[in-house]
Amino acid sequence: MITVHPTRRAPGRLQAIAFALVVLIAALDQAAKAAARAQLAAPVDLTPFLALRLGFNPGVTFGLFAGSGDAGRWALSAVAFVIVGALLAWIWRTRSAVTAVAASFIAGGAIGNLLDRLRSGAVTDFIDLHWGEAHWPTFNLADAAIVCGVALLLLTVRSSDSRPAASTLGRAAR
Repeated sequence: MITVHPTRRAPGRLQAIAFALVVLIAALDQAAKAAARAQLAAPVDLTPFLALRLGFNPGVTFGLFAGSGDAGRWALSAVAFVIVGALLAWIWRTRSAVTAVAASFIAGGAIGNLLDRLRSGAVTDFIDLHWGEAHWPTFNLADAAIVCGVALLLLTVRSSDSRPAASTLGRAAR
């Protein structure tokens, strides 16, 4: 006799696509960083506001915790590992395609940066947005994926907050 537990289920098509997206994002990020390390001996200006400029960040966003040494490297790696695990569990459980895609972008980006941190102690950055002399901190595809995933989650939370609850709609129709 087979017993089905309501909270446990085999991954479906949504989860398979989401997990493939995680792998794709991490792989694209790693390939782009490898190309940047191999090709960017000097900065390359692409437009008046976009350049490719190789940099290495031992910290996190905006260089936070950059001076924390090996202990910081391993602590940041452990935190990233836990976050990735939580995101993968969320992808496994969700029935929302938007949530799965958003979490996949965040997890794929986190894995891309985690691989850098474990391999070399610093994350490879190479995308430089600037206006004149004002530069946004240099970033990479993993960072962009994380930001896009978080933005997508925030948009879905905001749009779900602005919709009336189903019970309210039912009462209004009476």
